Amino acid sequence: MQVMKWSVIALAVAAGTSQLAFASAQSESNGFIEDSSFNILNRALYHNRDYKNGASTLTDSASTKRNGYSEEFGLGIRLMYESGFTQGTVGVGVDAHSLSSIKLDTGKGRAGIGQFSRNGEGEAEDTQSEVGGAIKFRVSDTVLKYGNQIVASPVFSTDDARILPEVATGTLITSNEIEGLELTAGRFTAISRQTGTGRDGRELTEANIVGANYSFTENFSGGVHASDVEDHFKKKYVNLNYNLPLAESQALNFDFNAYKTDDDGRKLSGDIDNKIWSLAAAYSFGAHKLTLAHQRSSGNSSYAYGVDGGGSIFLANSIQYSDFDREDERSWQVRYDINMAEYGVPGLSFMTRYVTGDNINYGAGTEEGKEKEFNFETKYVIQEGAAKDLSFRLRSAIYRANSIQNANYGSDNNDFRVIIEYPLEVL
Repeated sequence: MQVMKWSVIALAVAAGTSQLAFASAQSESNGFIEDSSFNILNRALYHNRDYKNGASTLTDSASTKRNGYSEEFGLGIRLMYESGFTQGTVGVGVDAHSLSSIKLDTGKGRAGIGQFSRNGEGEAEDTQSEVGGAIKFRVSDTVLKYGNQIVASPVFSTDDARILPEVATGTLITSNEIEGLELTAGRFTAISRQTGTGRDGRELTEANIVGANYSFTENFSGGVHASDVEDHFKKKYVNLNYNLPLAESQALNFDFNAYKTDDDGRKLSGDIDNKIWSLAAAYSFGAHKLTLAHQRSSGNSSYAYGVDGGGSIFLANSIQYSDFDREDERSWQVRYDINMAEYGVPGLSFMTRYVTGDNINYGAGTEEGKEKEFNFETKYVIQEGAAKDLSFRLRSAIYRANSIQNANYGSDNNDFRVIIEYPLEVL
């Protein structure tokens, strides 16, 4: 990609000319208090899994007490404060958060699907909370942030699929000095789990990341990212996204994602040698969108992630339950979306998709692994009034696999979730 061929000097020259032509974010700062924001997100999440083959197929000791069924219901409250930057050449600010969850319903025999931390007897904790913050500095259009933060890089991404998000601890630099180009670099030394309040629930050693995203045109963009997770693995990622407008209210979109991951140092995540890519083509016409996707894994292992954040898998077939990322796996997806605003119901949308995967390699002499998953989702967001932005979301997944895939990845199950969110903008 062209952006990767630019020299450091060329970048500096371009940044300098860009600053002469356009006002920077820091020069337009109104002040520490004046540009601050304070938001509250309330999220209630009900989640159950019905393991169709019973508890005997589950591997962890607490799960075997569930009699083949898991169920958790809780409320999460997030307080997120972001200050503005002080005025001057170098702006200074702070971010702070408080994350709390309350158990509304579960039991010793039903807990363990990622909502709550558990005590030594396998019982879900009634409450958990975490507070944290970060200091930030801005020069022109470049921001350096150090402390606790939520990160969304393809090679280091905190997960937000349960009541509370993961939170990373470290340093992140984000630069937007050149129009259309975003550069990132960071070093992280800890990342919390969604089910715990400890700063380093994933026992991260050290993760160093770099990345660049560039908009070549209004409809064509790309990105390259890399990470080095000490004693675990090294990872490279590339993305290309192209949007082709057709007739009125019609467009084609192509999205390509690819990772290459190799083990590193003490190999704490095991022997890893994996290449995986996905290509999705989406046709939008009016209120409808039809998507077809193919994903393919190769090498001597499955794709590896988790210690670098539970969201570090930007692939088309990473869906509600499965990621379709096993060794040598090939998977196909068909998906349909509809936005009901064009039919007089703004805020209401539906999605359904089906993914099937095969050719999974579990070693010589074993059967080929196969899996499939069907998802259905509906969401409604209130558009006006006192409850504006209150949303209701239903997510359903039916997952099935053959015996070798069940034994090595996960049990056949029906996964059902109800998510209610109410965001409040205080400042």
